[in-house]
Amino acid sequence: MAPQVTIMGMDSFTGKLAVVTGGGSGMGRELVRQLAAQGCSVAACDLNPDTVAVTAATAWAAAPPGVTVTGHACDVSDEAQVVRFRDELLEQHASDHVDLVFSNAGIGGGESFISSPREVWERTFAVDWWGVYYCARVFLPLLIASGDGVLVNTSSVNGFWAALGPGIPNSAYSSAKFAVKGFTEALMVDLRANAPQVRIALVMPGHVGTDIIANSLRARGFPAPEEMSDAQVEELIPRDTQADLIRAGVLAEGTSADELRQMLKEANAGFRDKAPVSAAEAATIILDGVRSGAWRILIGEDAKKIDSAVRAKPEAAYDAEMFSTLASEPPAGTP
Repeated sequence: MAPQVTIMGMDSFTGKLAVVTGGGSGMGRELVRQLAAQGCSVAACDLNPDTVAVTAATAWAAAPPGVTVTGHACDVSDEAQVVRFRDELLEQHASDHVDLVFSNAGIGGGESFISSPREVWERTFAVDWWGVYYCARVFLPLLIASGDGVLVNTSSVNGFWAALGPGIPNSAYSSAKFAVKGFTEALMVDLRANAPQVRIALVMPGHVGTDIIANSLRARGFPAPEEMSDAQVEELIPRDTQADLIRAGVLAEGTSADELRQMLKEANAGFRDKAPVSAAEAATIILDGVRSGAWRILIGEDAKKIDSAVRAKPEAAYDAEMFSTLASEPPAGTP
């Protein structure tokens, strides 16, 4: 008979040291803020050094005595940068271990394996998958050294349903998020056998109010939508992609570059401001789950609905009826 595994929670974050990737905005920023407010020191990183500096400064200013919050520039898709981030935080926090790692950084952009440029597809996949993998490789020894470590990996509802809607490619983002889900579940079994002092949690958000669209554009080297040239608009949304979106009913025939710029601007604001779950609420759900010892944390009723529907009828997951049922609420990877 296999040994029974007892799942233990974490009574408090006080006195702990946490790592948060993607800490410059959205759920990452809220995780930093809430952890620091609860007495946990935090090292946050982000691709954008300015936003993570603001996160660190504001969280530290509101934190109780004894808490330190630092901000670091890091592209998690580059292992050398993740190693540098680790070395910086250990020095600045005068520590030889970390207690929690939240691999939260990610960018959106579904991308077509067939029609999207290879470098664009691979950029999305690299941040969303390799970033999680590199952080696990680099920080796991420090979590083991903690004696009571927790690794928290963020996937998406697109980690169990690889779709946004009929005719809208989502292969890069979904492939990465499926990889994160599978890796996390496999690593959970591995940790229980070989490093039981570390546990792992998988976060599966639905539509959470973040700036993922604007951040994804920045990660690909684009300015804000209103500052894009016509050439940049066409590079971001090529003619064949526009044709796909017209066929899917997302775009009107003859949409101009100015209209596309406005659409991108409104899409980011709408995705952030009209979400059923705010970034602050999502961070609270994640931290409550970590405290309770949960290994699978779904965020939002849409995530629960999609999970239930796909599990009930997996063979019909990509049929027209399922698209009609599930695609009414945009999941986290909406490009």
